Amino acid sequence: MTTTALAEHTLTVAGREMFYAEAGAGPAVVLLHGGGPGASGVSNYARNIDALAAHFRVIVPDMPGYGRSAKGIDKNDPFGFLADMIRGLLDELGIDTAHLIGNSYGGAAALRLALDAPHRVNRLVLMGPGGIGTTRGLPTAGLNSLLSYYTGDGPSREKLASFIHNYLVYDGDSVPEDLIDLRYQASIDPEVVADPPLTRPSGPKALRTLWRMDLTRDRRLKNLQTPTLILWGRSDKVNRPSGGPTLLNTMPNAELVMTSHTGHWMQWERSELFNELVTEFLGPDSKLAHV
Repeated sequence: MTTTALAEHTLTVAGREMFYAEAGAGPAVVLLHGGGPGASGVSNYARNIDALAAHFRVIVPDMPGYGRSAKGIDKNDPFGFLADMIRGLLDELGIDTAHLIGNSYGGAAALRLALDAPHRVNRLVLMGPGGIGTTRGLPTAGLNSLLSYYTGDGPSREKLASFIHNYLVYDGDSVPEDLIDLRYQASIDPEVVADPPLTRPSGPKALRTLWRMDLTRDRRLKNLQTPTLILWGRSDKVNRPSGGPTLLNTMPNAELVMTSHTGHWMQWERSELFNELVTEFLGPDSKLAHV
C-alpha cells in the first residue's frame, strides 16, 4: 500500500472541481483510474505510487464523477469529455507534456487525449483500456456486471463484492474487505447514485455515443506516433484480451505485454511486474520506447 506522503489538492478545471494527489519529482506521470463503482485514483494505484514516485512526479486525480472530484460527465462523448478535463488539469498545473497511465476507463481517456492532442502526451501506458472494439460483439460478463450496478434493485455491497471477486481480478481473495467497504461507501454517494458516471448509452444519440466510444474506429489511431506500452491480463473478464493484439497491430509505436493468471486490474494483481515494466518504459534509457 502507499506509504509515500501525498500532497492533496483541489483545483478548478472548466468550472468544475477536480481533486488530485501527488508525490515525487521529475517528469510528470498522470495515473488515471478505472470506471468501476466507487473507484478513485489513490485506491486504484495503491500498490504503484511508491515505486513510481521514486522516479517521477506522480499525479493521481479522481476522474470526474468519482471520489472527491465534481460529479456528472458529458455522456454524449464520455471519453472526449474526460480527455478535455485531463488536458485542463495539465493546463492548470502548467504541464506542457506528461506521461499518461490509464486503466480501463482511464485508459480510454488517456488514449483519447493522445488522439486529440498528441503534443501533450509523451508516452502512454494502457492497461486493459476501454473503448477497444466495443461495437464489435456483445459486452463481456464483467462489463455487464459493472454497468448493471446502479440498475435493478440499485447498488449494494453484495453486488460490488461480486463484481470485484468474480470479474475485476483473477484471484478474488487478493482484494481486502476494507477496500471493498471503501469503494462501496463511495459508490453510494447520493450525487453518484443520482447520476452514475458510467452507464449504458441510451436515448436518440445512443448509437452515435457507442461509435465515439469505440476508439478502434478512430482513423487517427493508425497514425498515432506516441510510444505506447499495452498491458493486458489474459484472464480479463471486463475488456477482452483480444484488444491487446488489436492495438499492437494498429498503433505504429506500440509494445504489448500480456500476463497469465491476471484479470482486469494488472496494476494491483501483478504490481511488482507492473512497476518494473512501467518504470523502465518511462525512463530516459528505455529500450521499449522507440521514438
